[in-house]
Amino acid sequence: MNRSVSLVRRRGQRIGLLGGSFNPAHAGHRWISMQALARLSLDEVWWLISPQNPHKSLEGMQPLAHRIAVARTIACHPRIVVSDLEQRLGTVRTHATLARIRRRLPGTRWVWLMGGDLPASIHRWERWDRIFETAGVAVLARPPYARPALTSMAFRRYRRARVRSASSGALASRRPPAWTYLEGRRHPASATALRFQSQPVPAPEHS
Repeated sequence: MNRSVSLVRRRGQRIGLLGGSFNPAHAGHRWISMQALARLSLDEVWWLISPQNPHKSLEGMQPLAHRIAVARTIACHPRIVVSDLEQRLGTVRTHATLARIRRRLPGTRWVWLMGGDLPASIHRWERWDRIFETAGVAVLARPPYARPALTSMAFRRYRRARVRSASSGALASRRPPAWTYLEGRRHPASATALRFQSQPVPAPEHS
């Protein structure tokens, strides 16, 4: 959707946050968002397009404006909002973004969304535990990642805070830490694969 995120009148709403470089946005991001809207009973999902993901190289990174434009084309849903909020807040670290959003919008219920690939490495993020202590967390599986996400270091630490998938619609109402794991029909798209596919194919050499 083309409207900007408004930091007013959000009290009581249940909002999912999907952060990343979106370099480029693809149907897999939309799949995660649609699953989250339906299964977590969210009012909206916000795509937080990072000015520069601290975990990604600058090489091959498209300008922020371009990534936002592509994301809006892919999102194409009234309850998926594409945003440059991290640029406006001056944050690039997830824990800092969540802290500032929570201060600006008290009373809003937040769920941090992630694909099944992130649990294996999230414990390397700066102050990663603050993510779990600030918002609900939902892992939505996609190939080739699935059940192994449940054995990652971060999720083992918070194993007692797990909300079973049958109760995932109540996740946003739970006091953090609370997380759930949702597995379903997985979408094969990934930004890495799409960037590789978009690279020009070298012309064959002639002997």
